[in-house]
Amino acid sequence: MNSIVLAGGKGQRLGRSKLSEIVGNRPLIQRVVDVLGLVSDQVLIVIARGQSEPIISSPVETRITTDLYPGKSALGGIYTGLVSSSSLRNLVVAADMPFLNPSLLSYLMSLSAGFDVVMPALKGEIEPLHAIYSRDCLQPIQDQLEEGRLRIRDLLQRVRVRYVEGDEIEGFDPKHLSFFNINTSNDLRRARSILGEIGES
Repeated sequence: MNSIVLAGGKGQRLGRSKLSEIVGNRPLIQRVVDVLGLVSDQVLIVIARGQSEPIISSPVETRITTDLYPGKSALGGIYTGLVSSSSLRNLVVAADMPFLNPSLLSYLMSLSAGFDVVMPALKGEIEPLHAIYSRDCLQPIQDQLEEGRLRIRDLLQRVRVRYVEGDEIEGFDPKHLSFFNINTSNDLRRARSILGEIGES
């Protein structure tokens, strides 16, 4: 299974690009790719048009592709990644998630047969950028993009979804750190503090 990293965000709330921010002695994007390299055959990084390509080092094949639907939010990025991938099912994550858990990601992958989407859902809150998507989602996503409907929740009404909830998630990640993402300077400070708490510099 391949992984897709959505890295085309503008970092407006942080005021600068998030990808190169150092978290635990590594750029944030490198932290994400390092974990995905443990569970994937290939990592695809989707960036915005005109965006500088991040510098990545990984033992698995890493490719960078440019968003086919610029300005169409995460849904356009997911579409671009799925089009570019050779794998039927793909793990999709955001580039600003410093605490991805390879055991939880592997568990999501193990559930994917027979479903178009496998997605965590905690107390009704879905995690669409920490989920498995099948290439069978391509046509419904394209239909939505062309209609200007960018909500991933709308897509979930049209495909076969396996939600992963509560106890399933907590068996791997009791503090739900997998879903922590960095949008602001406070988030960045908190991420570095968490690393200190768990003993990682």
